[in-house]
Amino acid sequence: MEDNKPNENTKTKSKMILQNFYDIAEIMTSAVIAIMIMFTFIFRFVGVIGSSMDTTLAEGDWLCVSAYIAEPEYGDIVIITHSNFFTEPIVKRVIAVGGQSVDIKNGSVYVDGKKLSEKYTRGMTMPIDYSITFPLEVPEGKYFVLGDNRENSTDSRSSLCGFIDEDDILGRVLFRLLPFGNFNVNI
Repeated sequence: MEDNKPNENTKTKSKMILQNFYDIAEIMTSAVIAIMIMFTFIFRFVGVIGSSMDTTLAEGDWLCVSAYIAEPEYGDIVIITHSNFFTEPIVKRVIAVGGQSVDIKNGSVYVDGKKLSEKYTRGMTMPIDYSITFPLEVPEGKYFVLGDNRENSTDSRSSLCGFIDEDDILGRVLFRLLPFGNFNVNI
């Protein structure tokens, strides 16, 4: 009878180890699924390509983006998946929304007749493509966006980009992930 006790203890220990393994596997699987759902539907990470948002954002910065935002408004930095000209998502700042008028003159942007105070911009030139004429009205359901580095940005001033459809906005930038320590994107 004494011989059965070590066998029984070994079986019990094996059963407990196996149960712990299954518990850990279940927790890990649940965590991976939760993270996948969160990063697919709630947050995304996007890298900045190019210099169109200098000095606010630099090439190589990584951004945390939320797809769940109220309609973007003036000043929001958004990620755009535009199918006409760009092969990669682009980063731009919302300047005007549907129903607003935009004018660009003497290096300044006017929305609904009011000059914008844009401390984040870096110069203003018109793009090489002069097919967009100002003043203009932004159609409903569309957005007028500009890069902060206006001298090196293909944005709504160019017919290559034009107005942005609300369905083309992937999300609003919440914060900068990298470089670490410089999280702010609102200037």
